[in-house]
Amino acid sequence: MLCINNTFTDAYFNIAAEEYLLKNFSDDIFMVWQNEPSIILGKHQDVWAEVNIDFVRDKHIKVVRRYSGGGAVYHDLGNINVTFIERSNNLDFDKYTNLTLDILSRMGVNAQADKRRGLNIDGLKISGSAQSIHKNRVMYHATLLYSSNLEYLTTSLESHNEQPENNSNIQSKIYVRSVKSPVTNISQHLANPLAIEDLKALILNDFIDNNSENKQYKFTEEDIKAISLLKDAKYATEVWNFNEASHR
Repeated sequence: MLCINNTFTDAYFNIAAEEYLLKNFSDDIFMVWQNEPSIILGKHQDVWAEVNIDFVRDKHIKVVRRYSGGGAVYHDLGNINVTFIERSNNLDFDKYTNLTLDILSRMGVNAQADKRRGLNIDGLKISGSAQSIHKNRVMYHATLLYSSNLEYLTTSLESHNEQPENNSNIQSKIYVRSVKSPVTNISQHLANPLAIEDLKALILNDFIDNNSENKQYKFTEEDIKAISLLKDAKYATEVWNFNEASHR
């Protein structure tokens, strides 16, 4: 397995990086990464029904539609994201949930998984996940709320908007709606909270140290160029992020 410490924090780039790794690598991959403030939508969601557009524009929060399905989530530098990409011969999404629970347990966090593979502490959500499959490859990714701005999280995901009347792409289709849950930060449940960069390193090293076949991988110049091209052509565009009807 290739273990990637992704130091980029541009949400457009990072969501493009996931698709690039899913479609262009044959190795199993584990990636740890963070985004600057952003809303990450599921592929089949209506942005107007999920996002407080006025608030995110006022606060310069990016809205990015990801390759996988599921609901909308808020990211900032107090949130850690983990991505697993593997061959889908023995498909078992619960495996990834259990791996994440094991990491939290070793930190002293007693979390539980729900039926949607979300993780909770005392009924408060700390992690959501989503999955997608491309040919013989599967991608599972999850958030870990560590020290996020929960006020921004809640406000940015409270939609007060209606889709513009002049939107010519309104169709009679069913969009996936997010399932809202009360949330908490992991750091609030630790006696001695780590700095988030130390936690990120701990998670990555946990994978490298526990399997001799796992090795660290750094994006090459070719990788960065290809991801940037995909970002500019797709993930940084209004068409992709705000106009679900045109998705391909």
